[in-house]
Amino acid sequence: MITRDELTTYLDELLQVPRFQDYAPNGLQVEGRVEIRRLISGVTACQALLDEAVAWQADAVLVHHGYFWKGEGACVTGMKARRLRTLLLADINLLAFHLPLDAHPELGNNAQLAKRLGLEIQGTFNTGTALDLGFLGRLPEPEPLAGFARRVAGALGREPLVVSGGARPVQCMAWCTGAAQGYIELAADCGVDLYLSGEISEPTVHVARERGVHYVAAGHHATERYGALALGEHLAARFGLVHRFVDIDSPA
Repeated sequence: MITRDELTTYLDELLQVPRFQDYAPNGLQVEGRVEIRRLISGVTACQALLDEAVAWQADAVLVHHGYFWKGEGACVTGMKARRLRTLLLADINLLAFHLPLDAHPELGNNAQLAKRLGLEIQGTFNTGTALDLGFLGRLPEPEPLAGFARRVAGALGREPLVVSGGARPVQCMAWCTGAAQGYIELAADCGVDLYLSGEISEPTVHVARERGVHYVAAGHHATERYGALALGEHLAARFGLVHRFVDIDSPA
């Protein structure tokens, strides 16, 4: 068991939250009961995950995508009201970590994705929005683009969208999970063979072809499935919590 305030302080320090200028508040977003024994984690604090938390009698929900994003409406109505009402009536805490959970060198989404793809992490590149957000690394041996695409599909359980940047094989690469397709030129500047992120935009195709760098869009949800899982497991081991990860599938 750990108290809400102790857990919040520990996570702020572990994930170095003050380093980041983010699009939403990181840390405790909705306050619930003081003592935390049962922790449920997932990618996004959608209604389906909240319903699972209530049914499982969780004390806290830990996610990558929480609430209160910049630019969203301030009124608590409709879907937002239903979600907040679910948490407040059940006295469940909501903890959300966006960019800090992408960037953590061991538990973060980028590091966990590398582990599943068999990549050796060699460094980072600055995307201009947060320190050390993009990762650099390499495969043990060069492999064809089609072979790397099969590796991604096998590891993440979904077929990626692949844009060829030429005939060269894949070994040196850069990656940044989620909606990070806009960093492809910064990745190309690093001299990599391939850049991987979650989503793709129309300009990404032309940048990949004209800069001669392969691009793989492996899915926003699929690439960010593992940070919350790893962090939840870490907290369970450190503080003796009962932890459950719930994967609410998303094709995005």
